[in-house]
Amino acid sequence: MDTEKHVQHIVHWLQEYKDQAGAKGGVVGLSGGLDSTVVAYLMKRAFGDNALGVLLPIHNSVEAEKDALLVARESQINHIGIELTDTFKEGFGQIEKALGDQWNKDSAQLVGANFQARLRMSTLYAIAQNNQYLVIGTGNSSELFTGYFTKYGDEGVDVNPLVNYRKEQVKEMAKYLGVPDRILDKAPSADLWEGQTDEKEMGISYAAIDKYLRGEEIPPEDEKTLMRLHKSSEHKRYLPPGPPKLDA
Repeated sequence: MDTEKHVQHIVHWLQEYKDQAGAKGGVVGLSGGLDSTVVAYLMKRAFGDNALGVLLPIHNSVEAEKDALLVARESQINHIGIELTDTFKEGFGQIEKALGDQWNKDSAQLVGANFQARLRMSTLYAIAQNNQYLVIGTGNSSELFTGYFTKYGDEGVDVNPLVNYRKEQVKEMAKYLGVPDRILDKAPSADLWEGQTDEKEMGISYAAIDKYLRGEEIPPEDEKTLMRLHKSSEHKRYLPPGPPKLDA
């Protein structure tokens, strides 16, 4: 891949899309992960001072988000921090209280993780609307194929500049853009709970996913896992369905 060419292509596309949409710039949630980091660097090139990174910690302080703060500093993107812990606890607690005996404790961890992602999405849209910005997504093609994102959460965006790029290609862009080694070397994680990593949760490595997407063979067990993920997440890749239209 001609990394420089692809970086310039994305930057120019972001600028053109912003202008066509009548927006002033863009906002992205900064987690300190590889994908959001690359998007922050691309946004800074595309939008300059109208690129905004937002740290949205839950169960943590803004000051403790060392990796996200490092990205903000190194990319020179404007940034703000909003701690959402109390908002999350209040909203999630009210749901648990309302459901009472119907509350499924076995699924509480995943339900809570998805609730966090949707809370962050709502926050980003509030900021974007206030500033006349676009919400810029961070999903890559490897995540799109597996459905490794929260429906109407981190997938709830206006544009997804990395959607045509595998995880390995995003890493190539990160190296070209000068992303710090600390970010390049960390295990991919959505930080949904303590010790959570993408690959552990999916049951397959990004290397295997990317190899399959390149059209190469992978071990049968990996392919079985990948096809299960792809099939079970099919609904995430389409608009909500409705019944067929009837003639009057």
